[in-house]
Amino acid sequence: MTDDKDVLRDVWFGRIPTCFTLYQDEITEREAEPYYLLLPRVSYLTLVTDKVKKHFQKVLRQEDVSEIWFEYEGTPLKWSFPEKDLLHCPSKDVVEAHFMSCMKEADALKHKSQVINEMQKKDHKQLWMGLQNDRFDQFWAINRKLMEYPPEENGFRYIPFRIYQTTTERPFIQKLFRPVAADGQLHTLGDLLREVCPSAVAPEDGEKRSQVMIHGIEPMLETPLQWLSEHLSYPDNFLHISIVPQAAD
Repeated sequence: MTDDKDVLRDVWFGRIPTCFTLYQDEITEREAEPYYLLLPRVSYLTLVTDKVKKHFQKVLRQEDVSEIWFEYEGTPLKWSFPEKDLLHCPSKDVVEAHFMSCMKEADALKHKSQVINEMQKKDHKQLWMGLQNDRFDQFWAINRKLMEYPPEENGFRYIPFRIYQTTTERPFIQKLFRPVAADGQLHTLGDLLREVCPSAVAPEDGEKRSQVMIHGIEPMLETPLQWLSEHLSYPDNFLHISIVPQAAD
């Protein structure tokens, strides 16, 4: 893995300013004040559920806070995707199991012989605790092993990626895609999109209709996919790519 720790740190410590408000139909003893948090971009919203509950317990009856749901502008959010996509919050044990399942799937795509299966149980726990407690060094001490590959292979076997589109009901696009072409050339983000989601790439003489976003930024389509996978993947080791309609001027 290319040693570009500054990029990894910048991604890890990215934050999303968030305001939690109580649903307007909830019955409260007094007015509920909003709750503001800077959420880690690479984490799961589920991991701050306890903090949100504690804040709103001050104005709710105890029996009314047994479950918590999240929505954004009227749209329920799914819990099974990183940070910004969440629905009815399960226990942390369920989230941990889902996280490790994604890690194992990504590892199976990247490596011929799965690295994660060779790790000890304490290593798995260290990955989860590093994510849960927002500890960069603890997480990457183990995750670095999952991002390594033999020098002669020039990259992973396949790139673990998922593409999300706001204009379709399909949860995401996920296909097998190699980071290196048959002639040895590195595939780019543009190569991936042109093959699996061509509508996201504007024709040379056409108008740009979509933004391709990863971690809130729009990478150049010429960026090597292997580099993106190593440095901009989420902690589950998947490269999560959002296709957002271009805002009108």
